[in-house]
Amino acid sequence: MKKIFLLVLVIGTIAILACQHNNNPDKNQPKRPKARSAAEWKKILSPEAYDIMVNSGTETPFDNPYWNNHQKGIYVSAATGDTLFTSADKFDSGTGWPSFVKPVDPKKIEIRRDASFGMVRDEVIEKSTGLHLGHVFDDGPVNRGGKRYCMNSYAFKFIKQ
Repeated sequence: MKKIFLLVLVIGTIAILACQHNNNPDKNQPKRPKARSAAEWKKILSPEAYDIMVNSGTETPFDNPYWNNHQKGIYVSAATGDTLFTSADKFDSGTGWPSFVKPVDPKKIEIRRDASFGMVRDEVIEKSTGLHLGHVFDDGPVNRGGKRYCMNSYAFKFIKQ
């Protein structure tokens, strides 16, 4: 029983770290039209959204609002209200986070290299703000482009259609 507990603990830790990011702002980043200070975001965002989007945190897998959401609708940024993903592009990746095959408009997001926690991944940020949304991986459905946008629920608000 002790071995199983340790195995679950190790797997859980790896899963949480897989979508986390160490926030090291690049001074050469472009001007972001909807950017705000951390203090301003703290007033606007929920505590969970602030931790994920501003601090580049991650939510617990299988314990977040949208990983198991099967309703039709759109996923808008919790920060700006801009539409970023739709239910038509959402799929069950089995990871415990909402996963999408593509964004609504690739111009609304930016992909940048993330080398935190000894891993190299592609971070997804909202282009207009520079805020963290999640990561993108090349292990999505092959018949739908092969991408898996592993997003954090708290970075979004869902609007049912």
